[in-house]
Amino acid sequence: MKKKAQDLDPNLLFSKNTHQRNTFDKPKTSFVPRGNVIAKPSSVNDFEKRKLAEQRATKRLKGENTQKGKTGLKKRRELKLTVSRALSEEDIGFKARSLASLKRARKKENKELNKNEKLEDLKPIKREVNIPEVITIRELANRMAEQSSSLIKHLLSMGVTATINHNINSDIAEYLVQEFGHNPIKEEKVEEKIKKIKEVKSQNLNSRPPIVTVMGHVDHGKTSVLDVLRKTNVVSGEFGGITQHLGAYQIIYNSNKITFIDTPGHAAFTEMRARGSKLTDVVILVVAADDGVKPQTIESIKHAKAAKVPIVVAINKCDLPEADPQKIKNQLLEHELIAEELSGDTLMVEISAKTNKNLDKLIESVLLQAELLDLKTDYDLKSNGIVMESKIDVGRGPIVNIIVTSGTLKKGDYFVSGLKWGKVRALINDRGQSVDEANPSTPVEVLGINGAAKAGDDFVVLENEKEAKSLCEARIQESLDGKNPLTFVTQDSAFKDKTSEELNIIIKSDVHGSSEAIKNAISLIKHDEVKPKIILSDIGMITETDISLAKASNAVVIAFNVKPSKEAKKAAERDKIEINSYNIIYELLDYIKNRLSGLLTPDVKEKIIGSAEILQIFKVSKVGKVAGSKVIEGEILQDSNARIIRDGTIVFNGKIGSIFREKNQAKQVSAGLECGITIKNFNDFQQKDIIEVYNSTVTERTI
Repeated sequence: MKKKAQDLDPNLLFSKNTHQRNTFDKPKTSFVPRGNVIAKPSSVNDFEKRKLAEQRATKRLKGENTQKGKTGLKKRRELKLTVSRALSEEDIGFKARSLASLKRARKKENKELNKNEKLEDLKPIKREVNIPEVITIRELANRMAEQSSSLIKHLLSMGVTATINHNINSDIAEYLVQEFGHNPIKEEKVEEKIKKIKEVKSQNLNSRPPIVTVMGHVDHGKTSVLDVLRKTNVVSGEFGGITQHLGAYQIIYNSNKITFIDTPGHAAFTEMRARGSKLTDVVILVVAADDGVKPQTIESIKHAKAAKVPIVVAINKCDLPEADPQKIKNQLLEHELIAEELSGDTLMVEISAKTNKNLDKLIESVLLQAELLDLKTDYDLKSNGIVMESKIDVGRGPIVNIIVTSGTLKKGDYFVSGLKWGKVRALINDRGQSVDEANPSTPVEVLGINGAAKAGDDFVVLENEKEAKSLCEARIQESLDGKNPLTFVTQDSAFKDKTSEELNIIIKSDVHGSSEAIKNAISLIKHDEVKPKIILSDIGMITETDISLAKASNAVVIAFNVKPSKEAKKAAERDKIEINSYNIIYELLDYIKNRLSGLLTPDVKEKIIGSAEILQIFKVSKVGKVAGSKVIEGEILQDSNARIIRDGTIVFNGKIGSIFREKNQAKQVSAGLECGITIKNFNDFQQKDIIEVYNSTVTERTI
């Protein structure tokens, strides 16, 4: 008996042994496998088609099982389960997807999801953009993560033509950032950041030693006074007996510490004196009782008044018989320095560095002024200071001499000084001893800076290396942005430059202050025809590079308190370049003036001796052409300078060769007489030419 379609077990439709499969004639529902989808026959009469489809599916599954082994068996089971599920559904129109169809659908779905995610990623991101005072379009575009061309196009639409390297100010940059949908944040200036660090206030204040600057005219005894106070002999070590550096020392008097700054008195060291006055709490003005108030004394008074610091006048050399302290007090009245005995407020002490007269009184006067000022600071804050000097030591590298103004400086501190930064590797006090820390008002040498700082720069301790580096780089960038634009040579400037000769100068000195003083002093040497041009002013020994630069620029090399390296000496000998070494600044300035004087065109004065008119020209063998002439005025002298004048124009300049008088050679011929004249290296005589004889006096000019 035949079984009906609904009685068939769906699991036997695709059994392993296909010959055992039950068949039926006309089932109510049947499904034919077509590729990956089991589809319903169009009608019940398609039984034969269904049967053929079953056979084809069976053959295909057998082939897959034979060729692919387990893979074919796995697919056959999956297909079998799919048919089973399809037959168990009541809805005849249900279409089941095979595993491959599901995979394709999932793949498509994943693609759509990825596409949507990418579209979300492409949405503009709003960034916070830091804007400095000046920034290039390239840098601004990088910070905004935009294309530079987009910014340039936007500026063009506003009527502004710019390039990728064009600098724009913060206002324009802020506008562009907002236009592109970002959030602009104006960066705080570096100086403002450092100012905030310096201005940190504290309630934990303690007294600090006063900083006292000793000022006055050269050779009035400033360093001698300090020598006695420190019980040293610095003067003997100074070249020419004058101080040319800014020295700082600390003394202890009755358990009170006082820091002294010794400034040079020479006219060239104006900047050093100004720097010392800005750093100080009290100024000691040293005036020699036998010499009186001098130009540098007046300048020192002006510096002290500009710094608004109290002045204590030390009238030195009172032990000399010609000393007149009252005269000094009267002269100081002209500069509004009134002694206490004259109902003024300026302390004046008559001292003698040689006999130690009243030196204790001088120190007590300084301490009194310091007590009135009530000098206090916090010792626990991050340290600040001011650079007094900087130099490059051959063995130790760049060194800065500073005075700590607040806080305590310690080994290992990171700092910024001007355009340089570093880490404190060592601290050396004024006596050459290594110390671990420096308290306020203490002068110390600091090792560990990455280059030579400028005298007068600030010295600020920061939290870490990163902060020190970033602030230093920002300062360098600001200094570059603030530089003047390049100036191009025009026709007018080219002609203007040709009117004056230039003396190229290379200066190398031991410390920055000396280099600065020399540069300023040389710049004051002015002349209409010649001018000095400093092409290099630096500190440290003279190197081979300096010699190469001197050769290329035809420059004068000046070494002030430094020596050339071995390589530089060899290079100088090879290239025949003279290295001029000096220890005293006024000798150096005299040398520069002499070199500039050598470039001046000497004064040439001419004096007409006589003149003669050519009447006839003779040709003499072994002599050549002889001009038969008549002396009009003066006299004609042999070997004198002579010029040929034709129709009011000078034709030739030369010398008289020989003079003939009646066939005899003569040395001179006076006015009214006739003679034959020959001119050296000239034969083109013509009648009515004038031979003018003259003498020239050459006078060298000096500046």
